[in-house]
Amino acid sequence: MKVTTTLSSAAALSLVAGLALPLAPAVASDAAADSDIRISEIAYTLETDFIEVAADPGTDISGWTFGSVTRGGSVQAQENTVTVPEDTTVGDSGAVAIDVPITNSVKAGSAADGEYGSSAFVIDDDGELVDFQQIGGVVDGKGVTGTKNTFTPAPVIGQEAQPTGATAAGGQSIQLTGDAWKSAAPTPNALPDSSDGGEGSDDGDDGETPEGVTPIADIQGTGDASPIQGKTVTTRGVVTAAYPEGGLNGYYIQTPGTGGADRADGAASDGIFVYSPDTVADISIDDHVEVTGTVSEHYGQTQISVSASGLKTVDEPAEAVKPVEDAFPAGDEKRESLEGMLLQPSESLTVADNYNTNTYGEVVLATGEGTLDQPTDVHRPGTPEAKALEAANLDREVVLDDGATVNFLKADKDIPLPYLSKEDPVRVGAQANFTSPVVLGFDHEKWRFQPTTRLTGDNAEAVQPTTFTDTRTEAPEAVGGQVSLASFNVLNYFTTTGDQLSGCQYYDDREGNHITVRGGCDARGAANAESLKRQETKIVTAINKLDASVVSLMEIENSAAFGKDRDDALATLVKRLNEAAGTEKWDFVDSPAAVPSDEDVIRTALIYQPAEVAPQDESTILDDQDAFSNAREPLSQAFAPKDGTGEIEKDKTFVTISNHFKSKGSGSGPGNEDSGDGQGASNADRVKQAESLVGFAGDQQEAANSGLVYLLGDFNSYTQEDPMQVFYEAGYKDIAAEKTDESTYVFGSRTGSLDHVLALDASDEADGAGAEATAFGSVTGADVWNINSVESLALEYSRFNYNVSDLFAPDQFRASDHDPVVVGLFDSSDEGGDDDAGADAAENADADGSSDHPGGKDAGKNGGKNGNHWGSRDGDHPGGKNAGKNGRHNGW
Repeated sequence: MKVTTTLSSAAALSLVAGLALPLAPAVASDAAADSDIRISEIAYTLETDFIEVAADPGTDISGWTFGSVTRGGSVQAQENTVTVPEDTTVGDSGAVAIDVPITNSVKAGSAADGEYGSSAFVIDDDGELVDFQQIGGVVDGKGVTGTKNTFTPAPVIGQEAQPTGATAAGGQSIQLTGDAWKSAAPTPNALPDSSDGGEGSDDGDDGETPEGVTPIADIQGTGDASPIQGKTVTTRGVVTAAYPEGGLNGYYIQTPGTGGADRADGAASDGIFVYSPDTVADISIDDHVEVTGTVSEHYGQTQISVSASGLKTVDEPAEAVKPVEDAFPAGDEKRESLEGMLLQPSESLTVADNYNTNTYGEVVLATGEGTLDQPTDVHRPGTPEAKALEAANLDREVVLDDGATVNFLKADKDIPLPYLSKEDPVRVGAQANFTSPVVLGFDHEKWRFQPTTRLTGDNAEAVQPTTFTDTRTEAPEAVGGQVSLASFNVLNYFTTTGDQLSGCQYYDDREGNHITVRGGCDARGAANAESLKRQETKIVTAINKLDASVVSLMEIENSAAFGKDRDDALATLVKRLNEAAGTEKWDFVDSPAAVPSDEDVIRTALIYQPAEVAPQDESTILDDQDAFSNAREPLSQAFAPKDGTGEIEKDKTFVTISNHFKSKGSGSGPGNEDSGDGQGASNADRVKQAESLVGFAGDQQEAANSGLVYLLGDFNSYTQEDPMQVFYEAGYKDIAAEKTDESTYVFGSRTGSLDHVLALDASDEADGAGAEATAFGSVTGADVWNINSVESLALEYSRFNYNVSDLFAPDQFRASDHDPVVVGLFDSSDEGGDDDAGADAAENADADGSSDHPGGKDAGKNGGKNGNHWGSRDGDHPGGKNAGKNGRHNGW
C-alpha cells in the first residue's frame, strides 16, 4: 500500500484539460458515500496551495481529479486541475492533500452571492463529483455554479458549490472542524483538531454566563477570524452603537462591564457587530440584549447575523460598558483585540486624506507623527527603504467613517455631508482630536472608527466624535527677496465652455444642471459661463493672494485648438486678475511666432507683474515632438527685475521655463508600463522629457547670457523618482525640497510633491554678469502654500450643488488640486545673492552620506487625486460602496 504525503504538481502529476467526463448530478459517488469522503482543508497561501480530502485509511484515490474554479465558476488554466497518480491511497491519518494551484479570488459574505469566489472540487475515477466547496460566501447561501470553458471538467459544469463561509487569514488555510469551517495554520495530510473552541466551549467561562450563552470573547477568539464561523450561537451584550439608517443595518454589542483603562493587552475582543436589518429599528443604545444567530466574517469583521426572531431584551440590569481610553495601538494583532469595542483614542491623529469624504463620508487618519509620505518622494523607487516606508504607512492608516455605506454621489444627495462645512475645514495635515467614543470596526482591508450612530451634517453637533484643527493661512509665508516666482496649476481652465461646442457630455449637479465637461468634445473645463465664473473666482483669488512676480501656469486652455488666438484664454484670465486687483497689475507672456505643429488642448503659460519684472527678448517653446508628443511643451521666458525706481536691472536677468510633463495614468512603449515601483506609467517618457528640457535650458541659459535658470511646474514626478534625478545630475536643486518640509500633492492618502521649482546650482557654468551667483544661491526663501491638495474635493467648483451642503466659497481654497510653490529671489541687501542659503542647503544635505533625498528632507520621514495623473481609482466598498472614482480632474 502506498501512502502519499502532499503531492507536488512538479512530481509528474498529470494535468487535466477539459476532461471528457459525463455530466453528473451533484451527489457523491458510491465510494464517497460509503466512506463519507469530503474535502476537509483548502490552502491558498503564497507558499502552498492544496486540496485535502478526508476518507477512511486505505481508500484508493488513484485517477481522481482535484481542481479549483475561480471567478465566474470556471477553471482558469490547465494547471488548476490535476489527476492523482496511480497507487495513491489515504494514509493512517484519514486525510490526503493534493497540490493544485488555487487562484486567490475570494470574497466572504453576501457579496459573493453565487457569482464570485474560488472553489475546490474533487471528482472520482468514475467521473462522479465527490465534493464541491466554495471558499467564503455565506453558509447555506447561494454558491458559485460551475461554468463551461476549455478547462472546466464536465461533472462540475452546472453544479453549485457549497459556501464554507470561511476565508483564510494570511498564511493559513480553511479547515472543516466538526460542522464548521475555520481559518488555521495549514495541516496537510492530517485532520484538524475538532476539540477546540466551538459552541458550548467552557473556555473562559467564569461561571456567571447563563447556560447556552456563548461569551462574545469566545466568539471573537484571539485570532483575526472567529474560531466558530458558521456556528449558530446565543450571546448577550449592551448595545453601544446602532445604525438603523445608512446601509450598515445593524448594531454593535459589548459584554457588560468590559472596557476601560484596565483592559488586558491581547485579550479577545468583548465587542461584536450584529447584522440584523430585521431588528435594528427595535433596539436603542444602552439596551441589554440577547441575540441568536450565525457567526461569519464579513469583509474581515466578525459578525452575527440575526433574524427577526433572534433578538430578546434582557430584563436584568447590565453593568455599563466603558470605552477603552488609550492611544490607538499599532499592528493588526492589538487592534484585533479591540474589534467591535467602544474606544476613545487618547492621542490626536493626523488627517492623511479627505478625498472620499464627499463621496463616502470617510476621512483617512494616520497614527504617529505627520501625514503619510509618498515613498518615492522620500526614497528612491523600489528600494528597501521605500518599501519599508509604505509598509509603515499601511500600518498607520485608520479610517474615520460616518456609520453608513452611502455613496453621496449616487444617493442621499439631500442629506448634508458628514464632517465637511465652510466653518470647520477638514484638511490633510490637520490634527483630529476625539471628543466622544467610537466603535472600532474593520471593513474592506481597513480599520475604521465608526461613530455610535450615523453621522450627517444635520446631527454633527451631537454625533460627530472629533474636532479638527484649522491649518488654513490667508497668504503664503514671506519668502523675502526682490522678486518672486511661483507655479500654479489652474485645473483645466477653459474659457471655451462645453455649451459652445457640440457633442459634449457633462457632470451634472443634483438638480441636473451641467457643471463640468465629462467628454465627447475637446473642452475639459466648465460646462457654461455660470460654472466658469465660479472656477475663475477661486483661481483669481488664489493667484492675487499668491502675489508672485512671475507665475508659471499649467492646464490652461490652448485656444488655438478652438480656432482662436492661442493666447485668448490666457488673456481672459489676466483680465479677470486685473479686474479683481482693481489695477493693471498683471500681464502675460505672448506666445512666440514659432509654435509646435501638434499641441495638446491644454498648455503651459507665464504671467507676470510689469511693476516688478520686465520680459527680455521673446518667449521660446521647446519643439521636441519626439520627447513631448504626449505632454505639454515647455515655455521659456527671460525676465529682469526692476529696482525701487522702476529701472530694469539686466545684470540680474533670469530664465524661467514653465513645464507640464506626461501624467502617470497611462503609457505605451518600452519602459512606460507601470512597473509597480511607485513611479506609475510613462516613467521612461518623463525621463526623456527631463533630458530634453535640460538641453533646452542650456540653450536658453546661453541665449540670456545668465546662469540664473529656473524650471517651474508640474513634472508629474515625485522628488526621488528617475526624471528628477536627471535634473539633479545636471546641477539643479529642488528649492522646496531643500528649504521647506511641505508638499504639493495628495494621492491615495500619500503626500508628496509633483510640482517643483528647480534652480541651477553650477556656478562654473554661469556666464557674464551672473558669474558670481547661482540660481539656487540667489534664493531667499520658499514656501508651498497648501490651499488645494489638502482641502476636500467637495470644495471645488466642479462639485457645486452636487450635495445639499453649500460648500462653495469665493475664496482660494481648492482652486485646483495642486499646491503652488513660491520662491523669493535676490536679497536686496546683497546683490550677489544669498550665500548663506546655499551654505545652509549644503550643510543640511546628506551630511553623513546616508540620506538619498536631495538636501533638507529627512530621508527617514514617514510620509491625487484626479486621473490626469494616475487614472481611475477603482475599488469595492462596504454595502456596495464602489469606489469607481472618475479619472479626470473635473470628473466626479
